[in-house]
Amino acid sequence: MPLVTVSNVTKEYTSGEETIRPLDGVSLSIEEGDYASLMGASGSGKSTLLNLIAGIDRVTSGEIFVAGTDITKLSRGKLADWRAANIGYVFQTHNLIPVLTAYENVELPLLLLPLSAAERRKRVEIALEAVDLTSRASHYPRQMSGGQEQRVGIARAIVSNPTVIVADEPTGSLDDETTEQILQLLTRVNSELGMTLLMVTHDADAGARAKRQIRLERGRLVENGKVTSTANLRTA
Repeated sequence: MPLVTVSNVTKEYTSGEETIRPLDGVSLSIEEGDYASLMGASGSGKSTLLNLIAGIDRVTSGEIFVAGTDITKLSRGKLADWRAANIGYVFQTHNLIPVLTAYENVELPLLLLPLSAAERRKRVEIALEAVDLTSRASHYPRQMSGGQEQRVGIARAIVSNPTVIVADEPTGSLDDETTEQILQLLTRVNSELGMTLLMVTHDADAGARAKRQIRLERGRLVENGKVTSTANLRTA
């Protein structure tokens, strides 16, 4: 059984008398341990799909199962609890809290989980070591480079050992050299830690780093140049 199953999902917004449909009957599956990239032009629906899988937004119709849980049926409160336990999010602009150290930023998601202080400390130390930032644990975001900030963001995403890591344009604000470093780190997170990773990107070179690539056009999946309603992403 796939780790993530998206079944005939449509998302609509209403603006005045106009109905906007960023996703139109999308279905796909993602296997545990996969690394998939979602690509497409601005407005193609890729970030919308990412946020639906992450439980940040709600579908208009259709179902999304993650590790056997139909997240479209969860109440707002239960969805927030599910998201804290199952989703690690890597943002484009880091989204670090400036008054917190790197250590404290990474620890933040763990405060929502029933963990002891000792267990939180152990997990944070492991996450910072994984992104090679142990020496920066006491530094504030203003004392770090953009690449270091993004590595803190990745450590924060993996610290709770989530079911799925979602990354929305994680290299969009970085220079070429730092982009390469972050893409290598994301590959390590997948290959060495075995974490399932779903990355949105408009960069074809970045998308090619994933094991599987999928493109969206006008809210629909495109495979081999043809619009289709389904996509099956499986580990090679």
